Amino acid sequence: MQHTTTGQKAGADTLPIALSPQVTESIDRVLTAIRSHLRMDVAFITEFLGSSRIFRSVDFTSPAGDVEAGNVVPIASGYCQHVTAGRLPELIADTSTVPLAQTIPETRQLPIGAHLSVPIRVDHGKIFGTFCCFSHRPMPELGQPELDLMHTFGRMIALELTKDIERDAEQRRKITQVHNAMWSGDPDIVFQPVLRLEDRKIIAVEALSRFAAPPRQTPDRWFADAADVGMGGMLEMLALRRAVALCRDLPRGVSVNLNVSPNTLLTENILHVLHGFDPRRVVVEITEHEPVHDYEPLLLALKPLREAGIRVAIDDAGAGYSSLRHVLMLRPEIVKLDVSLTRGVDHDPMRQAMAAALGEFARRTGTIVVAEGVETTAELEALMDVGIPEIQGYILSKPQPMADLLKMLKPN
Repeated sequence: MQHTTTGQKAGADTLPIALSPQVTESIDRVLTAIRSHLRMDVAFITEFLGSSRIFRSVDFTSPAGDVEAGNVVPIASGYCQHVTAGRLPELIADTSTVPLAQTIPETRQLPIGAHLSVPIRVDHGKIFGTFCCFSHRPMPELGQPELDLMHTFGRMIALELTKDIERDAEQRRKITQVHNAMWSGDPDIVFQPVLRLEDRKIIAVEALSRFAAPPRQTPDRWFADAADVGMGGMLEMLALRRAVALCRDLPRGVSVNLNVSPNTLLTENILHVLHGFDPRRVVVEITEHEPVHDYEPLLLALKPLREAGIRVAIDDAGAGYSSLRHVLMLRPEIVKLDVSLTRGVDHDPMRQAMAAALGEFARRTGTIVVAEGVETTAELEALMDVGIPEIQGYILSKPQPMADLLKMLKPN
């Protein structure tokens, strides 16, 4: 019978490596093969965790005491630490002939008559834990060939584990970086205005996150890293709360655009962060940190927001198939043209045609189109020629702190 754990039970001093299903299945097959081939009763691997060790995978003919996947025991218990420290041999054909083995409680409790154990070495010889098997009865036939086989399979397990160890290290690095960024005060929130061309009036601002903590990377990368390690909702909600708090000083005729990923819309209460801020002045810009496979739950999540007066915008429209699919499936009130369409639109007939097509689609469906990333007068004029009603970009203003934005919005 086989039992495997991919996580941690309470009691470990440190977090165990997260094992992928593929690596777990591979290790399970190795344990079953070695236990059956050597006619042992129990085979297992352990991971050393500070002063503890955790049984990561166990294969047995019948349960054997605490040798159960997920159990965390003191590292000093059992044979493992004695073997890696050289106090016990890796091969014990008959434990009754080894004085130290006779002093170990598990020898009689389980019982252990014969024992094989080899260290699992990863990352330049670092010991991950041990690969072990034992029989309840002595096995005098065990010898060097059996031990060599254990070493061979131990190296195979180490190679499999290395894949997950590297991935786990990357995950932990991201977790640490996101935690450090939040503790240091990130994200800082800046705002970029949206201009209605008809009357040259600023009618909205987009709240944008900025990060000062290392490493130097784009805000999109920060949010993607947070999402990769299950912290995306936490980081997004922190940014939303800070943005809403700063927007309370905006003139009443100015709306605020808040970037929210589909997953956060599904898992968090967006209305809760408004804290009395008029939802009719809020636009939720749906970003793409992850693909949307099923739109029905997302539409249900958007329903109470829309009922409260919040409008929906699709960000980066035209950047790819998925953004256009968002437009068709979510029926937004606002579509924001991606900067890849607006950049150089004044001298590129293809971009002009795409912008005009999206503009015509918006007019027929009652949707507002905003062109992002407008930097030059020529780009602005080209967008006006194809009927784009609103723009956002450096030609108007770079993203700036709320205090500077309020000065810009102050009537002369």
